[in-house]
Amino acid sequence: MYKSKILLWLFLTCLISACSTTKIATSETASEAEYAPAPQAETSAKPAPSATHAKAKANARAAYTQNNVRSDERLGTKWGDDLSSYVTQVDLKRLSSSPIDETQIRYASKQFSGRGINSISLASGKISFSVVDDRGRILPLYRDGQNYYLSANDGQSYQLRYSNTSNQTFEIVASVDGLDVLDGSRASRSKSGYVLRPYSSFAIEGFRKSHSSVASFTFSKPQNSYAANSASGSIQNTGVIGTVVYELKAPKYYPPKKTNDGYAPAPNAFPAD
Repeated sequence: MYKSKILLWLFLTCLISACSTTKIATSETASEAEYAPAPQAETSAKPAPSATHAKAKANARAAYTQNNVRSDERLGTKWGDDLSSYVTQVDLKRLSSSPIDETQIRYASKQFSGRGINSISLASGKISFSVVDDRGRILPLYRDGQNYYLSANDGQSYQLRYSNTSNQTFEIVASVDGLDVLDGSRASRSKSGYVLRPYSSFAIEGFRKSHSSVASFTFSKPQNSYAANSASGSIQNTGVIGTVVYELKAPKYYPPKKTNDGYAPAPNAFPAD
């Protein structure tokens, strides 16, 4: 009788333990089941990308790949022929220590993709910046987003041309292959630059050698570039042209009004301009 009670008690204890273990396992399983569908529901709620969006991403990837430059396509700018070019030092102050605009052009011996343009607009459209050959013919640029590219040829000489259509005076700080075009040292935005007078244009034809001459910009293989053979330069910086713009403190220029020499003026379709 006593043994029967002990056996019955052990049986009930095992049965209760088994039931308790089953409930805990079921509870954990139930919690995982409730949690797991949440990410699935969130994922399924995201809208599928449109065909236009997918096409835009594909085009962006293609343009990025197209505009990558292989090592055999890289170019630099060498110390070219001696050209007469006179410069005079003037004492003008910048209105601000911060430039009002800047841009860069990547160049290489390849065909770039993007929108073909003739010039880059700077300083809210007051300055036009273009790259021309030594005969003054515009070399086409390519714009891809905010990036600009130039398809160049080894041995081709070029100039950096700037035109000012406003009555303000600007300073142009330019660099080629990471070198300042005025003194040939490592380029910096704080360097001195060329003065761009109101309603005028000028071209930077090369690295300045003296107050009366420059060495023309000529595309070359990176190892033949001025940057690769200069104590201040680096072959790693070849293939880029930089421009920084400051406004200078100078009297604004107002062109003289045209006179009619005593005769009746011609009719004007836009008299308010």
